[in-house]
Amino acid sequence: MNPYIDKLYNLATKSERIIIGLMSGTSLDGLDIAVCKISGHGRDTYCEVSHFATIAYDKATKSKILNVFAKEQVDLKYLTLLNPWIGELHAKCINEQLQSWNIDSKDIDLIASHGQTIYHCPNSFHEYHDFNNATLQIGDGDHIAVNTGIITLSDFRQKHIAAGYEGAPLAQYGDYCLFAHEKRHTLLLNIGGIANFTLIKKSSLGNDLICSDIGPGNTIMDQYVRKHLNLEYDEDGRFAASGRVSEPLLQALLELDFVSQPMPKTTGPELFNLSLIESTLDALGLGQLAHQDVLATLNKFTALCIVKHIEILGIDSELDILVSGGGAYNAFLITSIRNLLVSDINITIVDQNGICAESKEAVLFAILANEAVMNGDRNTDSSSLTMGKISLPL
Repeated sequence: MNPYIDKLYNLATKSERIIIGLMSGTSLDGLDIAVCKISGHGRDTYCEVSHFATIAYDKATKSKILNVFAKEQVDLKYLTLLNPWIGELHAKCINEQLQSWNIDSKDIDLIASHGQTIYHCPNSFHEYHDFNNATLQIGDGDHIAVNTGIITLSDFRQKHIAAGYEGAPLAQYGDYCLFAHEKRHTLLLNIGGIANFTLIKKSSLGNDLICSDIGPGNTIMDQYVRKHLNLEYDEDGRFAASGRVSEPLLQALLELDFVSQPMPKTTGPELFNLSLIESTLDALGLGQLAHQDVLATLNKFTALCIVKHIEILGIDSELDILVSGGGAYNAFLITSIRNLLVSDINITIVDQNGICAESKEAVLFAILANEAVMNGDRNTDSSSLTMGKISLPL
């Protein structure tokens, strides 16, 4: 028997598995690496993060990804070459971090790699009637496995689509394993490039979760400040806080079809991007609107999208909202959300067993890898779906 197949088989008998979760999101800020100690599975999962780091992408790496990111037309040769290059880059980041943490790669059981999304295309994004939902993540898992010597699970979103879903969001699986509560409803709000949430009702058995993308997170605001203010992001929402909301721009954005579509639904920077804002400003004759006013409006739009979708859930008591993603640290955005919600809803930033706002998404993919190995339930119900392609080292 291949020794790695034997190792994979024996992982299920271990009391604890050490799994590295990787996440590189639509914000393109870098690679999140979380070393997770995981025991159990499903509702009995326990996870502790022992080490976490974000390896920032330099300008050259960002430029390479942006050449193909969320674009309908790209150089196919370039894309073909970029796919393994990203895998090799992620492997290099892992090797260097393990060395800096003084962790032997032999002590790592699995790597769970999300990959770099370059295009997300649910049915609502295209008019090709012969095709269904689709999504594409690059950073080949074989290159990670070979260059680290660690069994790697990757390309999680394809199984989700194959099972009849849209490939996103996947947060519900890990959210349920880690945050289900017996006495209170829990809403996991992730404000990354795109905002999404998972509602876990108290005493839920996992088959009645509500998980959906709900609108832009940081993506439009980040793109805007990069172009016009030469910054990576609007720290704490300071520029937004100094501006005035443009009601015409805000109303135009709120009238986008996505906002009123029923949940669950998915979206991405293919819709919410700088081009959308620039074309809307031009159509409204607001091309000279001050940058801080544009940012104030985008911040309010993001907050309203989040709150409107929370209100649709119809839960206004016994609800805890746990916030993760980079947007959790946008003080002005969080304040706007608090002010728009009813007062007795508790909003806190994720902080549990080393799982924090920055590490949560990487952790969730480690949980998905653990479920792929440990979960014997083969129902096609989305709450028990196992995902991830397996790549073996040499």
